[in-house]
Amino acid sequence: MKHVLFQVDKIIEQLQQFVQSFDLCGLREYWQYLDRRLFCRLEDVYRSTVNKLRTSLYRFYVINTIQKGNLEKTQEFFQKQALELQTQTEWRDWFILPFIGTPEQNPAFSPYFSRQWADTFLVSLHNFLSVLFQCMPQPVLLSFDSEVQRTTSLTEENEQLRQMLFALQTECREQREGEETVHHKLPLYVQNMDRLGDTELDLVSSQRPVSTAITPSRNFFSTFLPQGKRTPGKLPQTSGSSPSQAAVGRKDPSTNPPPAKSKDGFQAKEVKPVSSQASPSEAASSQPQQATHPSSHPRHKRVQDHEKERRELFSKPPAQTAEKRGEVGEVEPPPDTSSDPPESCSDSRGCQSGRERGGLSAEQPFIKLSQEEYGEHHSSIMHCRVDCSGRRVASLDVDGVIKVWSFNPILQTKATIMSKSPLLSLEWATKPDRLLLLGSGVGTVRLYDTDAKKNLYEMNIDETHPRILSLACSPSGSSFVCSAAALSGDSAPRLPVPVPGQLLLWDTKTVKQQLQFSLEPDPVAVNCTAFNHNGNLLVTGAADGVIRLFDMQRYESAMSWRAHDGEVYSVEFSYDENTVFSIGEDGKFIQWNIHRCGVKQSEQALAQDATGPFILSGYSGYKQVQVPRGRLFAFDSEGQHILTCSSSGGLIYRLTNREPALESVLSLGGHKAPVVTVDWCSAVDCGTCLTASMDGKIKLSTLLAQKS
Repeated sequence: MKHVLFQVDKIIEQLQQFVQSFDLCGLREYWQYLDRRLFCRLEDVYRSTVNKLRTSLYRFYVINTIQKGNLEKTQEFFQKQALELQTQTEWRDWFILPFIGTPEQNPAFSPYFSRQWADTFLVSLHNFLSVLFQCMPQPVLLSFDSEVQRTTSLTEENEQLRQMLFALQTECREQREGEETVHHKLPLYVQNMDRLGDTELDLVSSQRPVSTAITPSRNFFSTFLPQGKRTPGKLPQTSGSSPSQAAVGRKDPSTNPPPAKSKDGFQAKEVKPVSSQASPSEAASSQPQQATHPSSHPRHKRVQDHEKERRELFSKPPAQTAEKRGEVGEVEPPPDTSSDPPESCSDSRGCQSGRERGGLSAEQPFIKLSQEEYGEHHSSIMHCRVDCSGRRVASLDVDGVIKVWSFNPILQTKATIMSKSPLLSLEWATKPDRLLLLGSGVGTVRLYDTDAKKNLYEMNIDETHPRILSLACSPSGSSFVCSAAALSGDSAPRLPVPVPGQLLLWDTKTVKQQLQFSLEPDPVAVNCTAFNHNGNLLVTGAADGVIRLFDMQRYESAMSWRAHDGEVYSVEFSYDENTVFSIGEDGKFIQWNIHRCGVKQSEQALAQDATGPFILSGYSGYKQVQVPRGRLFAFDSEGQHILTCSSSGGLIYRLTNREPALESVLSLGGHKAPVVTVDWCSAVDCGTCLTASMDGKIKLSTLLAQKS
């Protein structure tokens, strides 16, 4: 919905109010405001129409001053506008107007005093503004309210998501603490275990499966007895208790004092506790009596109930078993009979606090809010780039189909370009950002207007170097760099000598070649190019593994160095532009200092699915292999994180400025085929990561940066 201040009727009414009140300054400022916000965005062909409307508006003002008899305002107009109007031929005869007695009767001025002329002018201006608002991209001022509402809603949504995340983290932490409490709550028979005699202990052991793999080096239950009550002559022949029971059964006398004496009558009558004065013979004589008829003894049933309770208590899902192994004791300790079993943590809360301090990772720098899929392509993607404004995306597949589409507020295809000749590269123009540069495999570069959906120009580069491998538009928009290479045959065996090529500079206004850069020591195919923020520097990566840095003010090479073993696939300036990052055929991600030629600041080896060549396996042993063409890594808005390719989606790393150079932060996922090119749009508050894969799918992952 358009803002009320920018409705056409309101604009016409405001202009008429300035004319009727003889407010020349207000009229000029308001028109300049419209020109600055609206008219300057039009094509040059409409500039003459805007000038004619401005001239008619000023004449409408002058005629009104004469009709109202306010000659002072008429003279004021020509005095203030003299410098601007005296050079314009359409105003040459109007300077005598204040000195004519009856200008409405003068043949040169009489048409402007008619009501028909005034109505015609106002209707023309009204129609022009109406068509302007309907046809041209919506100006920023028109969406002021909607942008404010959208920003406010996003801020509120972000705050809700943060609160939701905090609540989930708190709930998860409380659940873990609750699980700790549950797992460390000992059954009654274990709590009373230190008052049981050796006869009962052996009975408990005899009712449990015998494990021959692990044999403790001392009596398992001796840890539950006070030091003065242990019977050194009593050792079981086999241990029937599991180490997990040992870890659960152990208690720290300082934190868990012995419970009070039990009041169970049957225990006092049928089971005779072994005191510190009891002899080993008495204890041994009582054992056969208890083991002779275990099924008829009430104690046997109680032990079975306790055993069932223990199994239910310590039964956990497989996913939690490994995580909670440290909480309930080691399930499978090493079979060391010469040392004591490892001691478990005596204080469950102490163990929990230790895990919280050391086990939980640091706060993630990004939250993945959503992930959408653009699936209009039917073959592997080669390039996927966002324009400078962050409004549109251009994607190119191996079949030569280009899709221009937007993702805000919804995914929508704006244009589809079908090319008869194979396309190898694309790049958005910077000014205006609706233009798209398309490099082919037959030596041509096309300038395509995505709004008008037509080709503006087609430039013939070089017949001897027909493969346009890379395009880069300068930030000023006045020129672009084109990398042209000779035919090599991608399916042919790799040649020992790099493919020859050229690096050319073209003027976008004159559509002519300005110069050819010198590529030392030999002319070689340049795979990737990138400008710095003001266009004064250009960095290139070539098939001979050399990175070259060009001074764009002198149009000459400033420095070059051997960067990779094999080809350089992707190269970009760092955020502060003091270094250059590159990825090469050798699978290395390297940071170079541009102030010290060939000096590495950091180096990291990447997996093959991040550097290529990319392989997609199919049925019956079929394999599709794709050489890297597009951008292999992209930076966030602050240059602290990079997005790279992987076999199942994009991977985000943090630049550490130490070894290792990259620290994994977030995996975007979502792909079923290898990702071959990426881009990171940071034009809006919520950054959008684009990952394109070999199955023609493009994923848009919206990220929210965590505030530190």
